[in-house]
Amino acid sequence: MMNDDQDMPPVAAPAQMRAIARRLILPPVILGAVVVTSALWFVLYGMNGGASKEGGAETSGADCVASAALAPKLGSFAKGDIAALGVKTDPKPMTPLNFVSDSGPVDLASFKGRTILLNLWATWCVPCREEMPALDRLQGLASGDKFAVVTINADTARLDRPKAFWQDTGLKNLTFYADPSGKGLSALQQGGRLVGLPTTFLIGPDGCEIAAISGPAKWDGADALALVKAAAQR
Repeated sequence: MMNDDQDMPPVAAPAQMRAIARRLILPPVILGAVVVTSALWFVLYGMNGGASKEGGAETSGADCVASAALAPKLGSFAKGDIAALGVKTDPKPMTPLNFVSDSGPVDLASFKGRTILLNLWATWCVPCREEMPALDRLQGLASGDKFAVVTINADTARLDRPKAFWQDTGLKNLTFYADPSGKGLSALQQGGRLVGLPTTFLIGPDGCEIAAISGPAKWDGADALALVKAAAQR
């Protein structure tokens, strides 16, 4: 049988006990510092590097100075034939779009420097078909170095139909643009800028969305012409 002295574990000296305590306490302190540092990094990243993007372009309005100055002047023009026009209080860069013409690839950025009326349409959309002649007339009446109407066809099947409609309707002032891939329409929907067709955007010379309207409008009427004149600052 073992005596009591053999059953008792060895007792550490006071200095040894303090060293052990330091080793036990130090890891939580280090862990706490790591957690705090990580939290600070996350906050700073969220503030500086986490800006929302659409199609590679920041949605910050920092580059929309011209449109932000113009928007307050256009609210009074949303009446009559274009009463449904919603003018933005804080314009943001428009979703980048790539499409095609008979001459080849085109992108929305190539229109910077001009105010444009951007319209999304499709042949299966009856209201779209009905307003296209008015958009064509608006282009004939108001286009120039400061303004243009840009209509993009969104058909992704039966791609012979848009051109056939174009010719049968006798559209002569507009340039035919199309997005047969459907990527542009999808980007606008994902960005919350489009829920149906037709949808028309008023975009400032800096490439920022100033106003939008869902549904058809009488684009060759006096109300629309007054809006265009004010937007193009003529």
